[in-house]
Amino acid sequence: MPESLSYVMVTPYTVAKSRTGGVLARLLSQVDLELVGAQMFAPDEAFAKEYSAILCAQNVSSDSVTLLADYAEARLVPSGGRKHRTLLLLFKGENPCEKLAKICGHIFPEHIGDESLTGETIRDTYADLIIDPDTAQVNYFEPAVMTPREQKWADRDLALFSSYLDGKENIVNNMEYDDPSKIERTLVIIKPDNWQYASSRPGSIIDMFSRTGLRIIGIKIHRFTLEQALDFYGPVEAALKSKLAPVLGKKAKETLEKEFFLALSERTEKALVETFGVEYAYDQFAQIVGFMSGVKPGAPVDECKSVKCMILIYEGIDAVKKIRDVLGPTDPLKAPGGTVRREFGSNVMVNTAHASDSPESVARESEIVKVNENTLKSIIDECLGH
Repeated sequence: MPESLSYVMVTPYTVAKSRTGGVLARLLSQVDLELVGAQMFAPDEAFAKEYSAILCAQNVSSDSVTLLADYAEARLVPSGGRKHRTLLLLFKGENPCEKLAKICGHIFPEHIGDESLTGETIRDTYADLIIDPDTAQVNYFEPAVMTPREQKWADRDLALFSSYLDGKENIVNNMEYDDPSKIERTLVIIKPDNWQYASSRPGSIIDMFSRTGLRIIGIKIHRFTLEQALDFYGPVEAALKSKLAPVLGKKAKETLEKEFFLALSERTEKALVETFGVEYAYDQFAQIVGFMSGVKPGAPVDECKSVKCMILIYEGIDAVKKIRDVLGPTDPLKAPGGTVRREFGSNVMVNTAHASDSPESVARESEIVKVNENTLKSIIDECLGH
């Protein structure tokens, strides 16, 4: 069966309640589809109206379709003059609509009482539907996520997304703060080790960061080029040389003295630092670059592979410090309990996530990975043959 593209749209209420990580964890761990794109966007009235019209055009005699169409037109629109963050997730694979619809769940649990709900689907856990028992009228409805059940409707929705996102930045600027001078942004990368197999880890990591109270205003799937990785981790190379080369040079001297029963001079130790020590430090740097990009500097082409990351931009007071406190130290073994790296990291390189260490680093790193650009529209257009 050929692969096709579908989506899950996480509603503004679900995003605002910081349930994004939980939703993503379910999707990534329970469907055999690849997450190929992600973007935070802020719908306007025209988008909501057209999206609602597509839902109505399905000609399905179902109260759930009517509910979703009404919800889209009423709740995806700006309120109080402010647009609301909405998350679009693209999944690719065989029969994606059926698979995503199954894990997202149905709207109407007609035959299920409150005590019988299992929490098996995303809507079981995060959606709400309150019906007046006397009038059978819906008092409150929040679907948590939106996803199409048939490919032809997925294609129509995706065409709308492509048109709406055309020319828009990847960062949602929809918040006015009483004191903007106190507001920071920071950059987080969920590293390639979290994407090697179907796992809830990326969502769980986002869920842990949500305890900071910061807002996600940008998100994208990113694949580092070798040039980007070299530029991004350039400062690390100098740090590794200054820290590792002297240690390795001294260790090499001690090893040679023990092996050959010979006392070596300080000049020899200095030479070992500047040769063996520096080369070892560069090899460690090259391994980091290879880990993040799939391309180790100088490696044969047939040893290169594309690896995936997720980039997130958080916003709020003391954003840099709050995120790094939850992330934990570089070495997972030295990280306190309850931190991301202690929970999911393996070693100083495979340590699950990166977070900028200063506002200056945020600016530099954001420029390298082009946080304001997103490939989501081009992914849609390619799949739809546009």
